[in-house]
This record gives sequence, C-alpha cells and structure tokens, in this order.
Amino acid sequence: MELFDGRPYNDDGRLPREIRTYDYLDSLGIKYQRTDHAPADNMEACNEIDAILGVIICKNLFLCNRQKTKYYLLMMPGDKKFKTKELSSQINSARLSFASAEDMLKYLDIEPGAVSIMGLMNDKDHEVQLLIDEDVLKDEYVGCHPCVCTSSLKIKTRDIIDKYLPSVGHEPMTVHLVGED
Repeated sequence: MELFDGRPYNDDGRLPREIRTYDYLDSLGIKYQRTDHAPADNMEACNEIDAILGVIICKNLFLCNRQKTKYYLLMMPGDKKFKTKELSSQINSARLSFASAEDMLKYLDIEPGAVSIMGLMNDKDHEVQLLIDEDVLKDEYVGCHPCVCTSSLKIKTRDIIDKYLPSVGHEPMTVHLVGED
C-alpha cells in the first residue's frame, strides 16, 4: 500500500460512487490523502491501513429504530466498543439495530463494508441523522472510505465539519460514548 495525495490518476476499474466522492471533495477544495487496498476483513488489515494513513479509521455504523422510520450514521473511533444502550438514551430512540444492506444502498448509495460519512452526499432527502462521538472531533484527521471498501481517505476533521457537512446539508449531533465493558 502507498499513500497518495488526492484522487487516482486513472478512473479505470473504479466504481462511479467512488469517482463521485473524489469529484465532490475536489469541488469543495478539500484536500485528502488516499490509499488503495484489498477489502479489510480483519483487524490486522485495518491496523495496516491505519498505519499507512497515520490515523485510526472511524467506525461508521448505519443504524435504525425498530420501526425503520429513523436512520442514523454513527461515527466513532475505530478502537472503541459500541453499545446500543449507551447511544439509545442520548438520541431518545429505543431498540436501535443495524439497518439493512438494502437501506444502506437506498439512503447512502453504499454497500456493507464501505459505510462512510461520504455517503451523506447521496442522502438528498436528509433521511439520515449523523451522530459523531465527541472523541472523533478531538482528532486532527478523520479516516474514512470513499463509498467503497477498497480505498481509504485521510481528511482534516475541520474540513469535514466546516466544508463537507454544510455542503451536504447535514447537521451532526455530538454524542458521548464510553465504549467500555
């Protein structure tokens, strides 16, 4: 794996959703670094990607309430444990569960393994509420996927908060997750 500045030189073999991500970031003047890799299906592979990027990639979880009337994208540190009870009380939503792959595709144009804040650019009707663990906001950089699981990006957290989110029209809600047993 190598670390590159910006988008790939050649779009061959890249999915349209990935190219749209680079186009969108470039249109906003957001600088980013990128590495390409095989899908990370274990912690060892994730740790290798983190080392190349010099940042811990965020854990991004796509959640919904039991009635499937509210959807949430939760960004939290990749090394923190997720407990539904801890989050449910903060957002007044009992019985949170993982949303289906179909809903992930419908609302974010993302498939399992590639969930990312970048998918919010595809949520034109603002059906998804962004939840960000406060610890993510303390880091200088955010690590995320460009809507595919075969590349990862390193982007300044301030650029996500000050440029990207206002552009896609999503107001984040900050949550506090302890993530301990």
